[in-house]
Amino acid sequence: MSDLKARFDAAVANSKKLAERPDNSTLLKIYGLYKQATAGDNSEKKPGFGDMVGRAKWDAWNGFKGTSADDAMQQYIDLIESLS
Repeated sequence: MSDLKARFDAAVANSKKLAERPDNSTLLKIYGLYKQATAGDNSEKKPGFGDMVGRAKWDAWNGFKGTSADDAMQQYIDLIESLS
């Protein structure tokens, strides 16, 4: 396991133990970076207007399209560290 992957896994664990809940836009950024780091570019169908939460999550993930998994992991780590 690479050092980056180990640090990413630690950041994922730390994200569940933050002192206070981040605002919604930060939560969406965390979600988008996590999905990009673990699943790559978003290829799922965009949810309809009735699913506002699903749509926001889809948009957050799609915003990182083209970002490499390693870059997404590093951005995720940096974001979680800035919130800790």
